[in-house]
Amino acid sequence: MNTTRLSVIAIALAALTAGQAFADAPKTREQVRAELAEAQRNGTLIADGETGATFRELFPAQYPAAPVVAGKTRAEVHAELRDAIARGDVIADGQTGAKANELFPAAYAAVKSPAAKAEVVAQGKTREQVRAELAEAQRNGDLIADGETGATYRQLYPHRYPAQDSAQAKTREQVKQELVEARRNGQLQTSVN
Repeated sequence: MNTTRLSVIAIALAALTAGQAFADAPKTREQVRAELAEAQRNGTLIADGETGATFRELFPAQYPAAPVVAGKTRAEVHAELRDAIARGDVIADGQTGAKANELFPAAYAAVKSPAAKAEVVAQGKTREQVRAELAEAQRNGDLIADGETGATYRQLYPHRYPAQDSAQAKTREQVKQELVEARRNGQLQTSVN
């Protein structure tokens, strides 16, 4: 009796669940068959249950290439390329990824994109300023000595360079102010010979 009651409850629960599943996906048998045929044609069926790989992924030569979504026309791409070359917005150095207009700004100063015309370009350093900074970096050992680790000469050869003071030096005005404060507080005695 109990098994009959459980069987009836199980059947009712299964019918309710099946009814919900059919209510969520009201596809006809023909629609399901058409979707299956399409999946077989384009290789999107799962071929390997363990990895989840599709037939197209496992056997790409057996299936036609996926259709390419139409984008820009050939003429539009050529026009954009001509404009980029004229502005110098093309990679000129493959190692650094620098663009031609970054490496040779004077050559592209007259030709600018509409966006670049709106930008305000900051003034760079003069040749003398760069040379002075280079000389200072050489004196202090702040140049990169090892390109792989990024270590400077100072880090690799600390005995060759003077020690850097970690404390900031006081200005003349700060020393005078400290003297005045010390005299006021009676901490400093003046001696006259």
